[in-house]
Amino acid sequence: MEHTAQPEPLSAAELAAMRRSMTNGRMALTRRSLMRASGAGVLALGGLGTLSACGIPPAGRTDAGSSDDHSREEKRVAFSNWTEYIDVSEDEKHHPTLEAFTKRTGIRVKYTEDINDNDEFFGKVQAQLAAGQDTGRDLICLTDWMCARMISLGWIQPLDPANLPHAYTNLSQQFRNPDWDPGRAHSYTWQGVPTVIAYNKKATGGRKVDSVEQLLDDPKLKGKVAFLSEMRDTIGMVLLDMDERPEDVTADTFDAAVARLQRGVDKKQIRRFTGNDYLNDLSKGDLAACLAWAGDVVQLQNDNSDIEYVIPEKGYTTAADNLMVPNKARHKENAERLIDYFYEPKVAAQIAAYINYVCPVDGVREELAKIDKKLAENKLILPDEEMASKSHNFRALNAKESKEYAQKFADLTGA
Repeated sequence: MEHTAQPEPLSAAELAAMRRSMTNGRMALTRRSLMRASGAGVLALGGLGTLSACGIPPAGRTDAGSSDDHSREEKRVAFSNWTEYIDVSEDEKHHPTLEAFTKRTGIRVKYTEDINDNDEFFGKVQAQLAAGQDTGRDLICLTDWMCARMISLGWIQPLDPANLPHAYTNLSQQFRNPDWDPGRAHSYTWQGVPTVIAYNKKATGGRKVDSVEQLLDDPKLKGKVAFLSEMRDTIGMVLLDMDERPEDVTADTFDAAVARLQRGVDKKQIRRFTGNDYLNDLSKGDLAACLAWAGDVVQLQNDNSDIEYVIPEKGYTTAADNLMVPNKARHKENAERLIDYFYEPKVAAQIAAYINYVCPVDGVREELAKIDKKLAENKLILPDEEMASKSHNFRALNAKESKEYAQKFADLTGA
């Protein structure tokens, strides 16, 4: 008999953090171009009170397993993704890579932009997945920590390597072996979202800002520094500066990072904790330096020659969004063929040129250079080996840790 996993409800601090993220944080902008997103409406917040906990709960697994695959007789695949997170034609009516896939394979892609937030999407599908039912989706794209959660619940199908030759060969080393899905048995990376240091060289008087320590302690930056309101990004960067790995965060190291940030708040070194609203302030020079998301920096540099970025010597954090096939999907093989298609360098280059985040596909540089040489040379889109070696992931938290850490971070930021 299948049992239903019923995760705990979100705490007040977790709900508040999610609202911030959805309205002006990473969830609101990092999956879209800054120029295309300007003027877009704020996402609706309805239904948040019913969402599930962020961490990996100790609840039972469903182990509902896969259903019969109808890929051969039903030449279609349903793909749910975030908004503005794939290439679009100039008239904004077509997705060229998806149409090329259909032309080659005969498989029609039902592409739906119905993921606005990890927990909100989880709320849409959890009842069906817990009951062992088809969600109507063959391929979904979610962020690391939510992927970890759904895999732990037994709701995601193992992938067949025989259908993924390009993905297996071309996945960048940086993304190959996450602790929550060893060997990528259930998932493949869609795009990476790095956190870096950005600064306005006019506002710093031409001085370079190259470390979290400088953000926190340089008196010449006092009152003109911002950290991110996303807990994993800010705490992860501070941990690295303290020679601690976010992959190994403990209650003690988390508390130490919070205490260090608290000192920056108390002495008014830190002006505020921001979502994507750092964009205008940094561009105008009201902020001299801050933690920033790489996709934003690419766009800011297009508009303002004073904006620079630095990869700290001690490393940086990278979150990733990942492709997975949920249980009971009717078209698993078709979904795997679509994943593999995205790992062909020519296809990956088309997507990277449009959305400007870290491309997880090795061998894409030459193809991207044919589209835009400047983008092909940008390390925020195609990290070189040295940069990739400095990337770290914040480990998946269980439900108890998630509540505790969210509350401590909320107390720090005054959220």
